[in-house]
Amino acid sequence: MFIENPVSQKQGRGWIEVICGSMFSGKTEELIRRLKRARIAGQKTEIFKPNIDTRYDEIRVVSHDEKFIESTPVQTSEQILFYATDYDVVGIDEAQFFDEELTDICNQLADSGIRVIVAGLDMDYKGKPFGPMPKLIATAEYVTKVHAICVRCGNLAQYSYRKIENEQLVVLGEQNEYAPLCRKCYNEAQKAAK
Repeated sequence: MFIENPVSQKQGRGWIEVICGSMFSGKTEELIRRLKRARIAGQKTEIFKPNIDTRYDEIRVVSHDEKFIESTPVQTSEQILFYATDYDVVGIDEAQFFDEELTDICNQLADSGIRVIVAGLDMDYKGKPFGPMPKLIATAEYVTKVHAICVRCGNLAQYSYRKIENEQLVVLGEQNEYAPLCRKCYNEAQKAAK
């Protein structure tokens, strides 16, 4: 679906960057770092987050290590296109919680000359691709996969293991609900839970 884009035209300068990984891997921290650097360079920036993500703050995007940046909470990805007028850089946090239109929205922003930086979980708690993230990763010019540290063995972790019993796909949580695990420890934990 193509939506008329109110964003000013800066042809040829836009692109998409995706920061992905498990919970506790530093995705949001890296997103905040990139946006703050763009601001230091004098670029106009805005960051969006899904309005369901109220874990740390209803308005600000906050990393697990308490770094934060002011944001605009939105309900749908289409609202991002509406609000993203006259910016050089647009950030989107917790992209996995957005609808499937997010990839089209990001492409429209990039096509209009905006640098789009997206952060999100690439896999859900079952180890399956999460929401619009696979399409975003395939479409992006730059992809950064960040890793947490496995809380069981100390290796690099790429899985978000859910420690509580809940079959809902979206369960907002922290260290009480989730743990970063490596492949081996994740597979062992999944077998033990059955």
